[in-house]
Amino acid sequence: MRKAALSVMTLSMLGLAGCSFESFSADDDRTQIEIMSGKVEINDQFEALADKYEEENPDVDIRIISVGGGSDYIGTLKSRFASGDAPDVFSAFGPVELEQFDAYLTDLSDMESAETALDGTLEDVTYGDNIYGLPFNLEGYGLIYNKEIFEQAGVDAESIQSYEDLEAAVQTIDSQKEELGIEAAFAYPGREAWVTGGHLANAFLAPEFNESSKEAWESDTVEFERGDEFKRMFDLQTDYSIKPVLSINYSQQVEQYFAQGDVAMIQQGNWVYPSLAQSDEEFANEGIDMMPIPVEGREGDMPVGVPNYWAVNNDNDDETIQEAKDFLDWMNNSETGKETVLNEFNFVPAYEGYDTSEISDPLSQKVNEHFEEDNVINWVTSGYPSAFDSYLGSQAQRYLSEDYTWEEVLQAARDEWERKKESQR
Repeated sequence: MRKAALSVMTLSMLGLAGCSFESFSADDDRTQIEIMSGKVEINDQFEALADKYEEENPDVDIRIISVGGGSDYIGTLKSRFASGDAPDVFSAFGPVELEQFDAYLTDLSDMESAETALDGTLEDVTYGDNIYGLPFNLEGYGLIYNKEIFEQAGVDAESIQSYEDLEAAVQTIDSQKEELGIEAAFAYPGREAWVTGGHLANAFLAPEFNESSKEAWESDTVEFERGDEFKRMFDLQTDYSIKPVLSINYSQQVEQYFAQGDVAMIQQGNWVYPSLAQSDEEFANEGIDMMPIPVEGREGDMPVGVPNYWAVNNDNDDETIQEAKDFLDWMNNSETGKETVLNEFNFVPAYEGYDTSEISDPLSQKVNEHFEEDNVINWVTSGYPSAFDSYLGSQAQRYLSEDYTWEEVLQAARDEWERKKESQR
């Protein structure tokens, strides 16, 4: 049987704001499975799904621990492993995080979920014949735009393919700011290092690593072969953004400036839909769409990838490991699980057998459409050295504050990549 979960006092001592958990009963003789997830936004739905599984499997007791909302998920997970009180199932962000727990990974290649996972979703977690992770879902990002503002400005979003097309559209919108009643074409969240160092950079680094996070993970250096292209896209968004750019955070970008119609577009992904729907459900369902970030030679392709993978802790008895695997298979492939994943988690499914016509929100519909048509740029961010996205984003912030030239940004990032790779040897 599994050891008890961390107590309320222990979690409080760790300072884990944004955690949701429930301790096991000491006299419970059921097989106890503890699952640790970083997606606090679906905690209630996840617990409800676990309750349904327990109804069908009364010999199993599942506990969900969700860590996020500003808390350090990976740091908390490391603490749990170090204390000898690790969860039975946990999430990890591809190679960069899985390697940190490589001694505890269970081979999942015999699972139904490994068979039904969509093509391409297991490449980053497959080593030889072994599969060490199962995808949560698919996510994608681009430029989310206000359809009414575009229409009033006379801009046809469907015709925007190249950077030059986008630049012309932005200038057209900017020239009509007063008539359109907006503050700027963009709201760029300069305070959020991950938006630049993670998502925007990925669009221009993916080609350098043949769109493989494993190749990025194995590379001793980064050249920034498309550094100039990266720069002009960054400049376009920040030059035509609400100012000061460095003061704008994610919440302001999404829930204030875009949701309230103060800007025409933002760089974000389908994960923002719930926030927009909470602000204005009609606007979120009818008034928005998303276009790809233009990348030379990949016009019309959208960055789409797996944001997280489920891993199973092998430091357990065989029964616990099997029950953990059985739950994941049930969640990903049973009719009850699929209905929850699609309609309660609001995920773009990463497995076969889903009726994707039921995807309700327009941003997830666009992500799924690009994936099904194979018009995607893969994510390589999970192959970055640890915290490299934050580091690169912080250097871009120095560029915005005019402390660095763009070449100094890229050189500092190269040095950081090489330093971290050297330390891993």
